[in-house]
Amino acid sequence: MPMIDLTIPEGALTSEAEAKLIKEITNILISAEGFDPANELVQSVSVAFVQRPSATFVGGAPAPKPWYRLTTSVPEGKYTQEAILTLVKEVTEAFARAEDASFEDVGSRLWVFPVEVPDGTWGVNGAISRIAEIQALLARKGDEAIGPALLARRRRAKALEILEAAADAVRRES
Repeated sequence: MPMIDLTIPEGALTSEAEAKLIKEITNILISAEGFDPANELVQSVSVAFVQRPSATFVGGAPAPKPWYRLTTSVPEGKYTQEAILTLVKEVTEAFARAEDASFEDVGSRLWVFPVEVPDGTWGVNGAISRIAEIQALLARKGDEAIGPALLARRRRAKALEILEAAADAVRRES
């Protein structure tokens, strides 16, 4: 159930290429969360907001080619590092196809920001939805209860990063 914020400059893509791109990105991001893109319920809560700047500047000068930005927000715990690496690559490939350009050309003009929204801060229907509830609603049969495990895995990984950084700092100071 990604919330997708896309910046696509005015006139950068044909309307057909843009529609195909947004559908492809939606499916890539749903897969990155571990859901099935064929799941109609998951599709129905995967929303893309498109911003269309009339101009983009690089180094203070008008950009000669379009620059794109994608921020995708998902509940905390939904992304693994492998999923992030895969989604960035696949999204870049999708933009290259939409522009009919090379991966290298588009890749240097596409910024991708996969963001996890902290558990307990995703608001919808006038209330907060936690990862356990979201997972239970959207998961295929048998996967409904893994939300808390995903969150625990993410928080353990973050704690380990902090502990390792602190240990490195102590070693350097010694």
